[in-house]
Amino acid sequence: MASNRHLGRIVAMQTLYEFDFRGGETEKVDLAEILDRNLNEFSTSIDDTNFVHDLVDGVKDSQDQIDGIIGPAAPEWPVEQIAKIDKIILRIGIYELMIKRDVPPKVAINEAVELAKAFGGENSSKFINGVLGSVYRASDFYEPEEDNQAKTQAS
Repeated sequence: MASNRHLGRIVAMQTLYEFDFRGGETEKVDLAEILDRNLNEFSTSIDDTNFVHDLVDGVKDSQDQIDGIIGPAAPEWPVEQIAKIDKIILRIGIYELMIKRDVPPKVAINEAVELAKAFGGENSSKFINGVLGSVYRASDFYEPEEDNQAKTQAS
């Protein structure tokens, strides 16, 4: 299931990236058509298509709210200046971390970092990790003892 969800996140990322790259709503791009095509390509590997639909629809429907969270967490990088792929990965990560909240925060952050390592630029994973870490630490559900345990285990 975990690898299936990882692939689902990849499909969601590719779908949202293509939608954004092709002009999104301003160009009347059909997001559902892109998602259906991408899901069809991976139909033998993804059982839970609802998870992918939820990510894509949730990110799109919450985009303004998500971008409002990114701004203060990355003040030196206005949202419109962030590389497209990094912006999409951040949006997925923040959706899972702050809005959907059906996976532990560390999982949401780690999954976004892994996407950045695979698809982003040289420093994308550090940027994504830093922004999502800042967002999590500023949240009302942040648990400092989790960070302390992670630091202790890394030592």
